[in-house]
Amino acid sequence: MPKLTTSLDGYEVWFLTGSQHLYGPETLAQVADQSRAIADELGASPDVPVRIVWKPVLTDADAIRRIMLEANADDRVIGVIAWMHTFSPAKMWIAGLDALQKPLLHLHTQANVELPWADIDFDFMNLNQAAHGDREFGYILTRLGVPRTTVAGHVSNPVVSARVGTWMRAAAGRAATRALKLARFGDNMRFVAVTEGDKTEAEHVFGVQVNTWGVNDLADAVAAAPSDAVDALVAEYEELYDVAPELRRGGDRHQSLRDGAAIELGLRSFLEEGGFGAFTTSFEDLGALKQLPGLAVQRLMAEGYGFGAEGDWKTAVLVRAANVMGAGLPGGASLMEDYTYDLTPGDERILGAHMLEVSPSLSSATPTLEVHPLGIGGKDDPVRLVFTADPGPAVVVALSDVRDRFRLVANVVEVVEPSAPLPKLPVGRAVWKPQPDFTTSATAWLEAGAAHHTVMSTAVGVQVFEDFARMLRTELIVIDDTTTLRSVRRDLDANAAYYRLARGI
Repeated sequence: MPKLTTSLDGYEVWFLTGSQHLYGPETLAQVADQSRAIADELGASPDVPVRIVWKPVLTDADAIRRIMLEANADDRVIGVIAWMHTFSPAKMWIAGLDALQKPLLHLHTQANVELPWADIDFDFMNLNQAAHGDREFGYILTRLGVPRTTVAGHVSNPVVSARVGTWMRAAAGRAATRALKLARFGDNMRFVAVTEGDKTEAEHVFGVQVNTWGVNDLADAVAAAPSDAVDALVAEYEELYDVAPELRRGGDRHQSLRDGAAIELGLRSFLEEGGFGAFTTSFEDLGALKQLPGLAVQRLMAEGYGFGAEGDWKTAVLVRAANVMGAGLPGGASLMEDYTYDLTPGDERILGAHMLEVSPSLSSATPTLEVHPLGIGGKDDPVRLVFTADPGPAVVVALSDVRDRFRLVANVVEVVEPSAPLPKLPVGRAVWKPQPDFTTSATAWLEAGAAHHTVMSTAVGVQVFEDFARMLRTELIVIDDTTTLRSVRRDLDANAAYYRLARGI
């Protein structure tokens, strides 16, 4: 199996332009030239991370239906952009839109920025009537109930190109989950509700295949790790990280580091051979493993793998999607958990961490590599990377199974520096202030039934997750600087009715 990739380089978005034969071949040739120029200009923007492929102008229902079927069948295609350069009668789009299974962006633009006021005649009006044609297209999209993102403005405007780029990242996240295979090593933590979920429905909604392997299948792969490969990986650790002296070669805890390296080698080989892009572990089911996997999980997450602790496969799906959506951007994505609070009035903050498994992609500093006791799991002291997440904007997102549907809850936050050092908390950690304030955020989160495991992304913002949810027709509750408890409760009540009706009987 090929190694996991988190790059967006292999993806494409097709650029579709609507018109009709009414205008004659000369006008259609101009439409083609101008639409290709628009596609090229958009594709050249540094904000657009996915290759745009221009397609010939569409002028009849059969051509539209066939291009949509071709887009569906091509795994490189993560979505289509549609622009009605002239007037494209919307009934010719019905069959194609019914067939389309990829995300759609409706681009409402035109070839020119400014109007040539002194030269406008009706030939110019017939050629440049996206203001007319896109309204026809918007009508049929709404009538058919087609989920889409609409972006309005000229493609030379950085706001427009950035918005298209955000949509592309969400489409890449959707493509990643639809191709995702997830390995659960053992079951989820006993008696815990939030880590449960309908894996069959998850495959239907997100496309992810979630299956379980015995933890000793992983332990066998760890035991098979060659000694020379362990040597090489330990040398890599010593080059990349600030390794505690006791873990270095000759140190009295060096074997712990070698055991951690063997776990990484075995876990990596298992995931690569099975084509898995995400996985879970549980401290209650470690089998013959010598340590709870910490270092290995952190490094694999930083490479783009999804991970969920205590068997939480839903969070593992989110971490993988967030890693893909943020590919090439500063920052990263990681499993996170709200652990404890600083409730100083007016300066409330959340301290997030996990036992071991927080991705170092959240920090630009060099982590320390340490070994410390862990009071649960009943195994040897595990090795782990220790760091604090960089200050800056972030979003924390949870995925919950609320019985008849999945619900995403996203809170916009600001990661801040801890008020003081944390010498006795040797894990990856982050401190943040939630929007709009602690009381509103925490109350809204609790009333939405959002999970205690999340993905924290410091690479992409909440808009990407909004687009992602819309593409998947999945409920999303956003908690940001505009949120009130009244608005959240109203959304939850309205969504309870909407999503039941939308699913049908």
